[in-house]
Amino acid sequence: MAPPLKLGIAGLGTVGTGLIQLLDAHAERFRATLGRDITVTAVSARNRHKDRGFSLDRFRWVDNPVELAADAGIDVFVELIGGDNGIAAEAVEAALRAGKHVVTANKALLARHGVRLARLAEERGIALNFEAAVAGGIPVIKTMREALLGNEISRVYGILNGTCNYILTTMQEEGRPFAEVLKEAQERGYAEADPTFDIGGFDTAHKLSLLTSLAFGTELAFEDIHIEGIEHITPADIEAADDLGYRIKLLGVAVRTASGIEQRVHPAMVPKHSAIAEVSGVTNCVAIDGDFVGDLLLVGSGAGSKPTASAVASDIGDIARGLVVPPFLTPASKLKPYTRAMLDRHQGAYYVRLTVYDRPGTMAAIASRMAEQDVSIESIVQRRPRSALPGSGARPVPGSLTPVVLITHETTEEAMRNALAAIERDGKVSEKPQMIRIEKL
Repeated sequence: MAPPLKLGIAGLGTVGTGLIQLLDAHAERFRATLGRDITVTAVSARNRHKDRGFSLDRFRWVDNPVELAADAGIDVFVELIGGDNGIAAEAVEAALRAGKHVVTANKALLARHGVRLARLAEERGIALNFEAAVAGGIPVIKTMREALLGNEISRVYGILNGTCNYILTTMQEEGRPFAEVLKEAQERGYAEADPTFDIGGFDTAHKLSLLTSLAFGTELAFEDIHIEGIEHITPADIEAADDLGYRIKLLGVAVRTASGIEQRVHPAMVPKHSAIAEVSGVTNCVAIDGDFVGDLLLVGSGAGSKPTASAVASDIGDIARGLVVPPFLTPASKLKPYTRAMLDRHQGAYYVRLTVYDRPGTMAAIASRMAEQDVSIESIVQRRPRSALPGSGARPVPGSLTPVVLITHETTEEAMRNALAAIERDGKVSEKPQMIRIEKL
């Protein structure tokens, strides 16, 4: 039997403790399938005395993660601290410079510094594995690195943040406003006290940048991602989407175009009949379009102790087998410069909700502004909330505010933005128009 693979784990939060529990539970499985033991030699965390449900006495404690990273007694440094800079970045770089394999779940670190760290790993012939950095327990990194090697990928997209999916699903199912559902998500532990990272789309963008590099062989370009969050989605949008045959999801999308690669994170309308529309709650999914394999959809738990620990363990297993591949599939020295496609040239259909003054000529003025930009309208409806439909007792008041919903035929982003800006300048609306892209699946 081969000698044990010795791990040093930095970070003993939800994922770190889950990993130790997994290694304990499946020690015999690892021994039988890998032909060697996986042992945790040393650990590091902020609080040595926190109750984690098991004793740390069997592990050597190292106060400083950077010291643990270069420790002569470990073969693999497992970084589960988090953060795009600071101690996590220092420790990962120290491990790579010391010739230690690295396994990390840190999407923010990789989105910012992934290419540089990949070069370090490749120069030393060691692994930099990050299955757990994208979509938790879904094996999307391994799928793209290995199973889809014989495919040219044209698009990768998905639901990459469970917090946002939970909020949007609950709003749709229960008709409750965003702020109320967000508060519930925080109480349940699905959202942080400061939820900006999740609901603002930044977490999704970090993950998308990694998928983009793997899919298209380009350098990481997190700063070039168009990012919109879900803060402005209202029950009126959810209701209108439902009536029109759609669900609203926060998507991360990377697609190859003639002018470059689009990377965008934003709420999108997806058809109710599509598989992605059925992905609910905190579940994640990743869709991949390949030229030979066709369209794939991977669905599963996107976060949590056990699913994420499972992903970390798969990376450790690869190292135990001696499998070392370039972190982004294409060697770092051969990654192509990222060419950003201009979002203004994006073509698609759009949902628009306008809060207009109910006066004669308003609808004609809106249609005229759209026509000026060659935007063809598929449907335009003056909507009233379901609570104000006939039989509810509510009566329209001339000059009052009324929601108008329109769906366009395929057009460009630039044309839509110009048309909506003109409608705002006309003073026909009381607030900024709500525009949501309709995603072709």
